[in-house]
Amino acid sequence: MPAAPFRPVLAASLAVPLAVSTLAQAQVARAPATRFADMAAIDQAVAQFTGRAIGVPGGAAQPVDRRLRLVACTAPLALGWRAAAHDSVLVRCPDAGGWRLFVPVAAARAEAAATPAPPVVQRGEAVTIAMVGDGFSVEQGGEAMDVGPLGGWIRVRTDPAKAGRSDALRGRVVRPGLVEVPVD
Repeated sequence: MPAAPFRPVLAASLAVPLAVSTLAQAQVARAPATRFADMAAIDQAVAQFTGRAIGVPGGAAQPVDRRLRLVACTAPLALGWRAAAHDSVLVRCPDAGGWRLFVPVAAARAEAAATPAPPVVQRGEAVTIAMVGDGFSVEQGGEAMDVGPLGGWIRVRTDPAKAGRSDALRGRVVRPGLVEVPVD
């Protein structure tokens, strides 16, 4: 048999894998890169949802971390409160297999914290100490060792005559002159 007919078959069999490999590389080069969600757009959506800017009480505590690589959504983002406390916003990508992100909200400053409550018990003042437990209450005289506002916790001692030897108790100011010490 002559050797010439085998050469074209061998050359054709080597050319097919080379052409498939070149075609696959061209398709990979033309394929779009995976798109990531725009973090600035998420920040803007959270600000629009809360009605507050980033860092302002009631708005996002800080911008979304720019290092996150979340797949871009084809549908609009879904936003809602994570809980009734409104302490963070749930941002969700509604696409199949989508992601969800929790964005903490900056706490609102309480105006009461800016001006402390006036004290109703003064240090050294004679007070009634009520030892309160499950189903009982026992009262006796004592002395306040701290200044305390209504609802505040202060130290009291039961026997002012034993000033150096009496152990201090912690109690809650119920009203002027009355301090409750819970007993478990």
